[in-house]
Amino acid sequence: MRNFCAVLFLILTTTLIRAQSDDTPAVWSHEVNKIAESEFELVFKADIYKDWYIYSLYTAEGGSMPSEFEFQNAGIDYELLGKTEEGKTYTKYTEVFDVDETFFKNEALFKQRIKLLKPDLKQITVVLYYQICKEVCVLREAVFEIALTDQAFVATQKTIDERSAAMTAALKIDLKNKDLLQQDELGNSKSSSNLWMIFGLGFLGGLIALLTPCVFPLIPLTVSFFTKQSTNKSRGIVNALLYGFFIVFIYALLSVPFHLFDSVDSQILNTIATNVWLNVFFFIIFVFFAFSFFGYYELTLPNSWANKMDQASTKVGGVFGIFFMALTLAIVSFSCTGPILGGLLGSTTLAQGSVATNLSMGMTGFGLALALPFALFALFPAWLNSLPKSGGWMTTVKVVLGFLELALAFKFLSNADLVGNWGILKRELFLGIWILIFLLTTLYLFGVFRFPHNGPKQKISNARRAMGIVSAVFTLYLALGLFNVTSLKLLSGFPPPDFYSVYETESDCPLGLNCFKDFEEGVAFAKAENKPILLDFTGWACVNCRKMEENVWSDPSIFPLLRDEYVLISLYVDDRKELPKNQQFDFAYESGRVKTITTIGQNGAPFKR
Repeated sequence: MRNFCAVLFLILTTTLIRAQSDDTPAVWSHEVNKIAESEFELVFKADIYKDWYIYSLYTAEGGSMPSEFEFQNAGIDYELLGKTEEGKTYTKYTEVFDVDETFFKNEALFKQRIKLLKPDLKQITVVLYYQICKEVCVLREAVFEIALTDQAFVATQKTIDERSAAMTAALKIDLKNKDLLQQDELGNSKSSSNLWMIFGLGFLGGLIALLTPCVFPLIPLTVSFFTKQSTNKSRGIVNALLYGFFIVFIYALLSVPFHLFDSVDSQILNTIATNVWLNVFFFIIFVFFAFSFFGYYELTLPNSWANKMDQASTKVGGVFGIFFMALTLAIVSFSCTGPILGGLLGSTTLAQGSVATNLSMGMTGFGLALALPFALFALFPAWLNSLPKSGGWMTTVKVVLGFLELALAFKFLSNADLVGNWGILKRELFLGIWILIFLLTTLYLFGVFRFPHNGPKQKISNARRAMGIVSAVFTLYLALGLFNVTSLKLLSGFPPPDFYSVYETESDCPLGLNCFKDFEEGVAFAKAENKPILLDFTGWACVNCRKMEENVWSDPSIFPLLRDEYVLISLYVDDRKELPKNQQFDFAYESGRVKTITTIGQNGAPFKR
């Protein structure tokens, strides 16, 4: 028996080794665990060949394509209970996409609980779309035909009409014999420059918040309190440093709920970039923030919160008392810091990578900038004498921030207009609004007009005059861009593209290139001209796409190639415009899954698989 088992083990091992190779780098299996009469746990497992890896369902947005399950007839025959759980994963930075990506190696494991809605349901089909990578990434799909009873699975064949079959075949040109490949630099690990940029943005926001009337006057008062509350000077310094640490901790803590959102769906917050009504909502919120900075009203948290925190700090004392003091600062300064933090949230949704991770870095940077003066002035109390006195200059800072919030608001409105194909906020109108905003900023800084909450009119300081000059120069830069005197490369991705114009243009493509937005037409033209195709997956709300077009495609060594040597096919995957009824069709995936293609954006979706 011992020898028989040894031989059997050898045969099984040899079979597994043969099954797993660079040609078949993942071997999938599944099992069903019955939890209750109508509840089951589905387990999907892959043995991954050495040096290959598969991306997680929850890898960072903006990086490689995550794995994706399709539970066919979910919500009709059965419902999903909770999110899909994963086994052990690994995370590394990839230079290509500038994000941290999450993946499996050696073994991939997924678990999903379901509850039957039809008691007599005997089988279900689940499809997994995934990338498996080594030096290149190959798109694959695994079809799991799952029997929920002891009976064998009975396959059913889905059919589509002749037209849909023809459309499906057209979309699969060159994809059947060629897997989509992409270079991946997963092995080259280093710190994410994008995260440090977000951290710097948050730190800058914190420094600006320090100059507002809600925060600046508290610096000398708080530092003096800590350094004088005890006869032991060193103890006062330690308490002030601890106070600064708690400020950083509290603001970093504010980003934790967004990580919970990310764990439910890694893309739930990034939908802001392409969802029309969320962009409109953010536009309204940012306008609301702007007018609070203009002094027409104040955004404040309930006074009872601040009073309770203040009472807690007095009652508890010690380390916990200092924590409650820091929390009190966060609450009472909200009228100034709230709109800045809102702007930080908006910026992270436009940035590459995980929104929650970006927000954590930004919040930490913001808190660090706020805490820094308390720590520095506690260590060097003599520096307090060099602080400028509180005054009207802090109101000026708030008003300028209000104009910046207003400008950012129109970026969100522009996203909604582009994705929704409204045709309202064309490039010239967008730039005209920005020119007006920064012209008003310039006039305000030079004292031409004032807001209701401004104090008595005073002589314009040199610092305010310098800010006015910078604003005037930027206004002129925008005006030159409006009349095409300059290309506005510094703002790539923020204004609508050049071809989204109130004037009739020869081409509705980037840089005036001749491009196709319909895949079939582009392929037919490329065949007729015997030219290679550049397939451009882009989006109306894609900031990085605009940067690529305006900064890279415009390069003198690249532009002639795109214009003369290639056929450009641009697929706007976030385009919500509905296809004409005669162009809608059913797309059949290799697994047999059928999806109805109804919008322009969905028409490019099969290639993203």
